[in-house]
Amino acid sequence: MAKAFNLPDNFKLSSPKTWFRIAQPIDNATKLSRRHIYILPTRFGWLYALLLIALLIGSINYSLSLGFAMTFLLAGFGAISMLHTWRNLANLKVTMQPTSPVFAGEDAVFELVVTDESNRSRYAISAQFANENSGFQTMTEASCRDIQALNAGVFKLRLASKKRGWVKAPRIAFATEFPVSFFHVWAYAEVDSQCLIYPKPSLRSQTNPSSNAQGNSGNQPTPQGDDDFVGHRNYQFGDSPKRVDWKASSREQGLLTKLFQGEATSTLWLDFNATTGENIELSISQLTRWVVDAESEKLKYGLRLPKLSINPSCGDAHYHQCLAALALM
Repeated sequence: MAKAFNLPDNFKLSSPKTWFRIAQPIDNATKLSRRHIYILPTRFGWLYALLLIALLIGSINYSLSLGFAMTFLLAGFGAISMLHTWRNLANLKVTMQPTSPVFAGEDAVFELVVTDESNRSRYAISAQFANENSGFQTMTEASCRDIQALNAGVFKLRLASKKRGWVKAPRIAFATEFPVSFFHVWAYAEVDSQCLIYPKPSLRSQTNPSSNAQGNSGNQPTPQGDDDFVGHRNYQFGDSPKRVDWKASSREQGLLTKLFQGEATSTLWLDFNATTGENIELSISQLTRWVVDAESEKLKYGLRLPKLSINPSCGDAHYHQCLAALALM
């Protein structure tokens, strides 16, 4: 007895995006098997088909043996091109790489490795995110690569970030029209990857975190040393007037603060309650600015949030720990 045809669980007749079979990830890898691949003629393919029909009608009309031979030869060429276009995409393995966090407003970069395991070189393979907000999928900017036999190609897809928190990689559409662009072959794949979006830092705040946060905690920064002069940085509210390079300022270079080698590291607390934001998002944005500035100045800093406290430290790991806590707050 023939097996009944089962529709996908999420199938909706009114939503074309549910009509397609989607390759699902298994152990962080997705394979584009033959059941996930779709093929349709391109506009050049339709023109080619019309040409074959015209040749066939002319050959029948005038009983041209050579016309029949040419028609069937070109039809065979079209069928072979369809097979090779399909084989160019079939059985590719897709593996996602770890993502790097970005600030809100920047592009999240998702890196995927596409590997050939069939000992066939693949040409002009494109990958892009599919936007499922509309009925049919609309594509973002595509990345196109050639993949050599038993080798891998790296695709980097960018996704605009709008707000803090985790963002999951959308469905990815793979496509090719190689070798003669008569047919468009495509497949959709889900990937198990997400990127952490840090809050967008506010503009440089007129409130000095060292004055507010330090005063609340009762800790004062350790005195700064005066060893060897190493350069300048832009003046920030709260800098000592003794450190301002007034000569450089008189040359219309703006307010600059002198930096000296061997300065002792200041320890400060960045406290959520010390922010001046009108709502929680503005406060988080202000705290993010303080974290970025403290890290750029190589200060030792801690972070106090309503439900979390991170002890003072410094370094790249501490920096990302604080930003991650703000992103997931």
